[in-house]
Amino acid sequence: MPGDNRIAISRIVNAPPSEIFRVVTDPNMQVEIDGSGMLEAAPGSRRLEAVGDTFEMDMDREPLGDVPMGKYKVLNTVTRIVPDSLLEWNVGSVERGPYGHVYGWAIAEVGPDATEVTNYCDWSEVPENVREHFPIVPAAMMEKSVEKLVDLVARGPKPQD
Repeated sequence: MPGDNRIAISRIVNAPPSEIFRVVTDPNMQVEIDGSGMLEAAPGSRRLEAVGDTFEMDMDREPLGDVPMGKYKVLNTVTRIVPDSLLEWNVGSVERGPYGHVYGWAIAEVGPDATEVTNYCDWSEVPENVREHFPIVPAAMMEKSVEKLVDLVARGPKPQD
Protein backbone atom coordinates (compact mmCIF):
# COMPACT_ATOMS: atom_id res chain seq x y z
CA MET A 1 0.00 0.00 0.00
CA PRO A 2 1.41 3.46 -0.89
CA GLY A 3 2.54 5.36 2.15
CA ASP A 4 3.53 2.27 4.15
CA ASN A 5 7.15 3.07 3.34
CA ARG A 6 7.01 6.83 3.79
CA ILE A 7 6.76 9.24 6.69
CA ALA A 8 5.97 12.89 5.98
CA ILE A 9 5.49 15.80 8.35
CA SER A 10 4.18 19.15 7.06
CA ARG A 11 3.83 22.67 8.46
CA ILE A 12 2.92 26.11 7.20
CA VAL A 13 5.84 28.51 7.66
CA ASN A 14 5.57 32.29 7.52
CA ALA A 15 8.38 32.77 5.03
CA PRO A 16 8.81 32.69 1.26
CA PRO A 17 9.89 29.41 -0.39
CA SER A 18 13.29 30.89 -1.29
CA GLU A 19 14.12 31.39 2.41
CA ILE A 20 13.21 27.80 3.28
CA PHE A 21 15.23 26.52 0.30
CA ARG A 22 18.25 28.62 1.36
CA VAL A 23 18.21 26.91 4.75
CA VAL A 24 17.64 23.29 3.64
CA THR A 25 20.29 23.39 0.90
CA ASP A 26 23.01 24.27 3.42
CA PRO A 27 24.38 21.04 4.95
CA ASN A 28 25.46 22.97 8.05
CA MET A 29 21.83 23.98 8.56
CA GLN A 30 20.83 20.32 8.18
CA VAL A 31 22.87 19.67 11.33
CA GLU A 32 20.97 22.40 13.17
CA ILE A 33 17.61 21.17 11.86
CA ASP A 34 18.14 17.46 12.57
CA GLY A 35 15.71 16.16 15.16
CA SER A 36 17.57 12.95 15.98
CA GLY A 37 20.56 14.34 17.83
CA MET A 38 22.75 12.08 15.66
CA LEU A 39 24.35 14.69 13.41
CA GLU A 40 27.50 16.15 14.83
CA ALA A 41 29.06 18.12 11.99
CA ALA A 42 29.05 18.73 8.28
CA PRO A 43 32.76 19.25 7.64
CA GLY A 44 33.80 20.78 4.34
CA SER A 45 30.22 21.28 3.25
CA ARG A 46 28.95 23.67 0.63
CA ARG A 47 25.50 24.70 -0.54
CA LEU A 48 23.71 21.97 -2.50
CA GLU A 49 22.94 23.09 -6.03
CA ALA A 50 22.65 20.09 -8.38
CA VAL A 51 21.84 16.40 -8.64
CA GLY A 52 24.98 14.50 -7.68
CA ASP A 53 26.19 17.04 -5.10
CA THR A 54 27.31 15.21 -1.98
CA PHE A 55 27.66 16.07 1.67
CA GLU A 56 29.02 14.03 4.54
CA MET A 57 27.60 13.96 8.02
CA ASP A 58 29.32 12.70 11.14
CA MET A 59 26.81 10.44 12.84
CA ASP A 60 26.50 9.01 16.32
CA ARG A 61 23.49 6.76 17.00
CA GLU A 62 24.06 6.71 20.75
CA PRO A 63 21.62 9.64 21.30
CA LEU A 64 18.84 7.45 19.85
CA GLY A 65 19.73 4.63 22.18
CA ASP A 66 18.98 2.04 19.52
CA VAL A 67 22.23 0.93 17.89
CA PRO A 68 25.55 1.25 19.70
CA MET A 69 27.51 1.78 16.47
CA GLY A 70 29.80 4.51 17.68
CA LYS A 71 30.66 7.36 15.37
CA TYR A 72 30.69 6.95 11.60
CA LYS A 73 30.40 9.02 8.43
CA VAL A 74 27.34 9.02 6.22
CA LEU A 75 27.50 10.16 2.63
CA ASN A 76 24.39 11.88 1.27
CA THR A 77 23.89 12.47 -2.45
CA VAL A 78 21.35 14.85 -3.97
CA THR A 79 18.96 12.87 -6.17
CA ARG A 80 16.44 15.60 -6.99
CA ILE A 81 16.56 19.36 -6.63
CA VAL A 82 14.23 22.07 -7.88
CA PRO A 83 15.06 25.63 -6.78
CA ASP A 84 12.70 26.91 -4.10
CA SER A 85 10.57 23.76 -4.13
CA LEU A 86 12.40 20.45 -3.58
CA LEU A 87 15.56 18.92 -2.16
CA GLU A 88 15.88 15.14 -1.97
CA TRP A 89 18.92 13.02 -1.16
CA ASN A 90 19.80 9.39 -0.72
CA VAL A 91 21.53 8.23 2.41
CA GLY A 92 24.40 5.80 2.69
CA SER A 93 27.67 5.21 4.42
CA VAL A 94 30.92 6.31 2.85
CA GLU A 95 32.10 2.71 3.06
CA ARG A 96 28.97 0.88 1.83
CA GLY A 97 27.19 3.25 -0.54
CA PRO A 98 23.48 4.18 -0.63
CA TYR A 99 21.09 2.34 1.67
CA GLY A 100 18.13 2.82 -0.67
CA HIS A 101 16.11 5.32 1.34
CA VAL A 102 15.77 9.02 0.66
CA TYR A 103 15.05 12.09 2.74
CA GLY A 104 13.60 15.25 1.35
CA TRP A 105 12.16 18.68 1.87
CA ALA A 106 9.20 19.61 -0.34
CA ILE A 107 8.43 23.33 -0.37
CA ALA A 108 5.23 24.87 -1.78
CA GLU A 109 4.03 28.46 -1.67
CA VAL A 110 0.48 28.64 -0.32
CA GLY A 111 0.05 32.42 -0.11
CA PRO A 112 1.91 35.67 0.39
CA ASP A 113 4.78 34.85 2.75
CA ALA A 114 3.25 31.47 3.59
CA THR A 115 4.92 28.22 2.57
CA GLU A 116 4.01 24.61 3.20
CA VAL A 117 7.12 22.65 4.13
CA THR A 118 7.13 18.85 4.17
CA ASN A 119 9.99 16.78 5.55
CA TYR A 120 9.82 13.16 4.43
CA CYS A 121 11.65 9.87 4.45
CA ASP A 122 10.83 7.23 1.85
CA TRP A 123 12.30 3.74 2.04
CA SER A 124 10.22 2.11 -0.71
CA GLU A 125 13.40 1.52 -2.77
CA VAL A 126 15.07 -0.44 0.03
CA PRO A 127 15.21 -4.09 -1.13
CA GLU A 128 12.58 -6.34 0.48
CA ASN A 129 15.21 -8.58 2.09
CA VAL A 130 16.71 -5.54 3.84
CA ARG A 131 13.47 -3.69 4.63
CA GLU A 132 12.48 -5.98 7.50
CA HIS A 133 15.69 -4.95 9.31
CA PHE A 134 15.54 -1.34 8.19
CA PRO A 135 15.30 1.14 11.06
CA ILE A 136 12.06 3.03 10.70
CA VAL A 137 12.51 6.75 11.03
CA PRO A 138 10.36 7.92 13.93
CA ALA A 139 7.76 10.53 13.05
CA ALA A 140 8.58 12.31 16.32
CA MET A 141 12.14 12.86 15.13
CA MET A 142 10.93 14.33 11.85
CA GLU A 143 8.38 16.47 13.69
CA LYS A 144 11.21 17.92 15.76
CA SER A 145 13.22 18.62 12.58
CA VAL A 146 10.30 20.56 11.10
CA GLU A 147 9.87 22.55 14.33
CA LYS A 148 13.59 23.37 14.36
CA LEU A 149 13.39 24.48 10.72
CA VAL A 150 10.48 26.80 11.53
CA ASP A 151 12.47 28.30 14.43
CA LEU A 152 15.61 28.65 12.33
CA VAL A 153 13.78 30.41 9.51
CA ALA A 154 12.04 32.73 12.00
CA ARG A 155 15.46 33.82 13.33
CA GLY A 156 16.55 34.83 9.80
CA PRO A 157 19.91 34.50 8.08
CA LYS A 158 23.10 34.43 10.07
CA PRO A 159 25.42 37.40 9.49
CA GLN A 160 27.81 35.32 7.35
CA ASP A 161 24.99 34.16 4.99
